[in-house]
Amino acid sequence: MGDQSARAPYRQGASPARSAPPKAARARWPEARHYAALDLGTNNCRLLIARPASHGFTVIDAFSRIVRLGEGLSATGRLSDAAIDRTLAALSICADKLRRRNVTLARSVATEACRRASNGAEFIERAYRETGIALDIITAEEEARLAVLGCHVLLEPGDDPAVVFDIGGGSTELVLIDTRTTVPTILDWHSAPWGVVSLTESAGGGDGPGGRAAAYTRMKHMVAESFADFASRLPKGVARPRLLGTSGTVTTLASVHLGLERYDRTAVDGLIVPAPAMRQISADLAAKSIEDRALLPCIGTERADLVVAGCAILEAIMDIWPAERLGVADRGIREGILRRLMNGHEK
Repeated sequence: MGDQSARAPYRQGASPARSAPPKAARARWPEARHYAALDLGTNNCRLLIARPASHGFTVIDAFSRIVRLGEGLSATGRLSDAAIDRTLAALSICADKLRRRNVTLARSVATEACRRASNGAEFIERAYRETGIALDIITAEEEARLAVLGCHVLLEPGDDPAVVFDIGGGSTELVLIDTRTTVPTILDWHSAPWGVVSLTESAGGGDGPGGRAAAYTRMKHMVAESFADFASRLPKGVARPRLLGTSGTVTTLASVHLGLERYDRTAVDGLIVPAPAMRQISADLAAKSIEDRALLPCIGTERADLVVAGCAILEAIMDIWPAERLGVADRGIREGILRRLMNGHEK
């Protein structure tokens, strides 16, 4: 990692060092308060820095890196040294951004990997010691609520209940909501222990015994079993089910659907895709070798081994909530945190 003693650590909720922000930045936003939200998942580390605006907030800076914090967790029950080092390197970059942007108030959360790991608390302490970032391990329920708060505005209009889901690295959250109120009412929610990392490690990632088709079927069956209780509670006979997904899986598949040569958030965030098209893309990817998946521009080597598990989870979701179209959100937990912070709620 290298010596970090020269860094003045950023302490959340307090004013950062006065020497950090350049004079030009202060002149540009002389009285603006900057807020930050950091989401450390099983697979990704994401930071968003923003300031309030009339329409909600304006993004000032952002950071995202695949760190695979939960790599190997299914087998060992612990965060590996290599995964911790990768994650601390990413958090150090985040800490530098927080200082340079003169952030007034921030909240950083950790999810399934840190919830499950026997050394999760130890990692949180080390992260604070070395970067100054105080990570809060949140419950699956709060994770689901933050995701809904951050992305529900992208749901198609309608009065019927809707399902919002977040396919993570170590778990998948599903939330049934009523959108007839200004702030959606959560009617029911469920957290399944399968995300793209945990399912890949447990089921072979699409290249297991019996060939790719058998591996994919096995993954879908495992996910369906974990959804069964929630599926039994879902309302029946909904005239027009609405479905909105926030995760790397749905944004990646949306990019493949659009044929993008490189990821473009403006093209993906808010996109509505026919459900059959997403099923076809999922089936096509599951049939490819990992080498062939890596050749696709918006998948590449970083996602090639994990994307099939995401496809299996997505198809299982569409099986229990058969919407005709799927909404895609490149927003979620971080945006939910920012909205809470800017509305005067620290959590």
